[in-house]
Amino acid sequence: MRNHGVATVAQLAGFDDLLDARSPAEYADDHLPRAQSCPVLDDRQRAHVGTLYQQASPFDAKKIGAVWVARNIAGHIERLFLDKPRDWRPLVYCWRGGQRSGAFTHILRQIGWDAHRLEGGYKSWRRLVIDELAVLPQRYDFRVISGPTGSGKSRLLEELAARGSQVLHLEELAAHKGSVLGPLPRMQQPSQRMFESRLHARLSGFDPERPVFVEAESRRIGSVQLPDALIEAVRAAPGLRIEATLAARVDFLLRDYDYFIADPAWLIERLGQLCGLQSKETVADWTGLVATGDFRRLVAELLERHYDPLYQRSQTKNFSAFGSAAAIVSDDLSPSGMTQLAQEIIESAGRA
Repeated sequence: MRNHGVATVAQLAGFDDLLDARSPAEYADDHLPRAQSCPVLDDRQRAHVGTLYQQASPFDAKKIGAVWVARNIAGHIERLFLDKPRDWRPLVYCWRGGQRSGAFTHILRQIGWDAHRLEGGYKSWRRLVIDELAVLPQRYDFRVISGPTGSGKSRLLEELAARGSQVLHLEELAAHKGSVLGPLPRMQQPSQRMFESRLHARLSGFDPERPVFVEAESRRIGSVQLPDALIEAVRAAPGLRIEATLAARVDFLLRDYDYFIADPAWLIERLGQLCGLQSKETVADWTGLVATGDFRRLVAELLERHYDPLYQRSQTKNFSAFGSAAAIVSDDLSPSGMTQLAQEIIESAGRA
């Protein structure tokens, strides 16, 4: 490498391990793929040093910072790296590739490991992700799976993936089902940065010579937003439209969202967010159905009066191929039905 002890984002694959020297909060917001958290300052220490630097004395801040940095690096080496062989090659990064990763890299190199610091730090990785997300979607032949709420689109994508098809499962990456009832129990959505890193990793792994199946999503999935280039590519792609009866979709949703039956208080809170989109009287009626346990009627009314009209408007407006999408008619949205449906789609794609 030209710069002694310094590497670029283009050289990431050449290292055995990636060490994130930033604070735990920074790591949780986003980090490089396969990086492990090795903070040289924890969240409290970083805040204290920063405050001291700004409000009192940079010299005093550096003194106490040096104590904590040295102590924390020693702890990481003792807990995690004493068994590493002499030819171990770690790459260390912080926010900008400056003092935090520099101190860590220096100590590792003094021990004798061929450690390197990432030039530009996390910010250089972030620039790469943004730049590539603007061009990667243009490389792929997307096939858009559409269908009204309850058609089993996400389950179909999972079946396609299980059979070796290339699948971009956006709701999985976003940890959200994309509606007011979309939050998953005991699971937080990733930050926007983390979502984009996951998206970048998935797109980077696709073969441009094979189709990529994706669900027809809105621009926003919960709290995260899809990049413009991806939205444009998906909305212009040819589609497949699942057509199933209302009864079949209600059955599917009662299975797929079984967790909301177990938590009526959570469901009532989510339904309350429909006020403004639906009348207070309607939302009150739906809340009453939760109280009486009439979930089948609740789901049917939500579909007919809320989700289906939204779906029709959204698809007609945003997806150019919606009207000409090939219809896939099925009232069997059970796991075995999804398996059969996925196989038919794969065979049809192969013939095409």
